[in-house]
Amino acid sequence: MARRIRKQIYIDPEQEQALKRMAEETGLSEAEIIRQAIDRQTRVLWFPKRDREAWEREVEFIDQWMGQGVSQGQRTWRREDLYED
Repeated sequence: MARRIRKQIYIDPEQEQALKRMAEETGLSEAEIIRQAIDRQTRVLWFPKRDREAWEREVEFIDQWMGQGVSQGQRTWRREDLYED
């Protein structure tokens, strides 16, 4: 088992009820539920931030392509050509 560090926290009575109910329903310990909640929250907070400028460049690129309209030429490939034998 990995080394664990003891922490003491304060939670609201409603959180206590929810925690006990989750532990009973899942069969997990209250501590495990708290550890999983911390893991989920850190993934959300540390998820790479989106680059707004990159997104705006992408939208501009798409708009340019769409502005060209429908291609009048015919394709030179067949759908089957996309798949390996």
